[in-house]
Amino acid sequence: MLDWIDYRKQLLGRIGEIGRLSPDTLKGYQALSGAGEKTGHLDAKTRELIALAVSVTTRCDGCITVHTAQAVKLGATREEIAEALGVAVALNAGAAMVYSARVMDAVHAYQPQPQSQA
Repeated sequence: MLDWIDYRKQLLGRIGEIGRLSPDTLKGYQALSGAGEKTGHLDAKTRELIALAVSVTTRCDGCITVHTAQAVKLGATREEIAEALGVAVALNAGAAMVYSARVMDAVHAYQPQPQSQA
């Protein structure tokens, strides 16, 4: 597996490079990232647990390392993290079911349906 701590350092270095080359891109990202904090409806740990679940569904290693570090810093337990990941697993399975239904819908479009006899 990855050396997550070293990967995070490397990643943040490269993101810093992007920020120097395209500062408005980084500012825009930071504005989006910080928007949820301003409402105060969810605490920081809950937002990080959600971010971890989304990290899994979007398959983003960078998101995993950044949000794992923050979740642990905020006191998230292994059990809480595992429960959040369970939500991600269920949603991925649910999405597969929804898209399976879409495939079956496409099959109906391409295959002639038997005519009902009255």
